[in-house]
This record gives sequence, structure tokens and C-alpha cells, in this order.
Amino acid sequence: MKLLLPIAVFLLMVSIGMSLQPSEVVRHWRRLMGWPWVRLVLATFIVPPLVVLLMERTLPLDRGEAVGLFLLSVVPGAPLTSRTAAKRGFDMQLAASYQVWGAVLMPLMIPLVVYSVAKLYSKNVWIPPRLLFAQIAENQFLPLLIGLGLMYYATRLARKIQPTITVVGNTLLLVMIVAALWKMRAALAAITPWLVVAAIVLALASVLAIPVLLRAGAETDKTLALCNANRHVGLALLLAGDFLQARNAIPAIICYALVALVVMLVYARVVRREQKQLATSN
Repeated sequence: MKLLLPIAVFLLMVSIGMSLQPSEVVRHWRRLMGWPWVRLVLATFIVPPLVVLLMERTLPLDRGEAVGLFLLSVVPGAPLTSRTAAKRGFDMQLAASYQVWGAVLMPLMIPLVVYSVAKLYSKNVWIPPRLLFAQIAENQFLPLLIGLGLMYYATRLARKIQPTITVVGNTLLLVMIVAALWKMRAALAAITPWLVVAAIVLALASVLAIPVLLRAGAETDKTLALCNANRHVGLALLLAGDFLQARNAIPAIICYALVALVVMLVYARVVRREQKQLATSN
């Protein structure tokens, strides 16, 4: 069972790679250079941790809950960010460029942010960048490149097998989500109302940070706002377990995963409603 989730994510990432247009991804990436790049770094890697630090001081969260939310705040760009954006009707190519951008920066930004915040509590915590890069390369870059390669060198075969790969990946992912929720039912029972409130605040702050700071245009802001709320739950669990030995942070990470899904669904519905109203008025 432990292998099913990595297999599901791998298959779906390969399918996403088959759908990507490298020229579009690069074009979007170039648009985010200069000051927009700096503002996007702030909205993605700095604002969410600051929000968690503020909540840790103002809300009755225990240490495990605060650590779990903090780990989520420093790990943007879940592996299926592009797929999530496409399913909700947002720009998949822009979402993919953001995912690549975030994946490149994470091995640098995560150690620096975690180390700096740990110093505030008189602790020394250093996460080796090479280990983060290996994790990201295996789960994101490799399957994307495989999908791109199949579409480029074996286009007919890729178009034929892509629907099957997507269906199998989605089925395995659904099975693993249900199994994981059942296995972690004890952790779910430990979720408190204040933790739910804090998770909602973090998700909303991640969404709002993009239009407030980036200001790159309505369509760009909408897509990246959705992507910014989709934090990397898998990597946060890895950091909590293997690097920090903070098992008590797991309920907060699970709580955010569930809350963020609801926030993203509501946000996508609001955006679609606004688009329909604009189309009607025009």
C-alpha cells in the first residue's frame, strides 16, 4: 500500500507532462522575472510563515499544531498543482510554470526560512538542500520530463495511453486518500476547532497574498492564488517525520489538506461566478 501513492502521483505527473507546452511554460516563467519575481517570492515563501508565526502568538495552538502549519507554510507547489488548476478551469500552463519555479527555489528557501525561524526560538535546525532537491526531482521533475519526452518522441503512443494513465492515476490516488484518512483517523480526532480556524486563515492568506503583492493581472493573479493555497502536504509530512521528528505536527498537516481543498473549491466557484457575470455584462 505504501507504494500506491507514489505510483499514483508519478502517473498523474507523467500525464501532466504530456499536456504541457514547454514554450508556454517558459513564456509564463519569463514574465515573472524582475520585481514580479521578488513579490512572488514574498507571497509564496515569506508571507505564509509570517502568518503562522502571528497565529502561534495569538491563537491557542499547541506546539505540534504550530509546527505542522509552519511546515506547510514553507512548502508551496504540491506535485499536482497543475492538475488541480486545470480541473478548476484555471491556466494549466501558468500553474505548471509556477510549480517549476517553486520547485527550483524550494531547496534554497526552505532551509533558510526554517533556520531563521528556529533561531527565534534559540534552536538550530538545518535541512540539507541536496536532500530536498533529490525529493523534488524524483517526484516532480522526473515524471514531468518523461511525459514531455513521450509526447515529443512518441506522440501517437502518448496520446493513446494518456487517458489510461490519467484514469489509473486518479483511481489509485482516490484509493490512497480514503485509506490514508482511515489509517489516520486517530490524528483526525485530535483536530481542534482552533486548528481548523488557523488552517482556514493560512489558506486564505496564501490566496490573498498573490493579488495583494504580485499584481500581475487578473488572470495571472487568480491562477497563482489558487496554486499558492495548494501547499505541498507530502513534503511537509516528510519534514515533520524524517527531519524534525515532530509526529505531533501530523494532525495539523492533515487538517490543512482537508481545509485547503474546501477553500480552493470555494475560491474556484467564486472566480467562475465573477467570470460569468463579466461575460454577461459584456
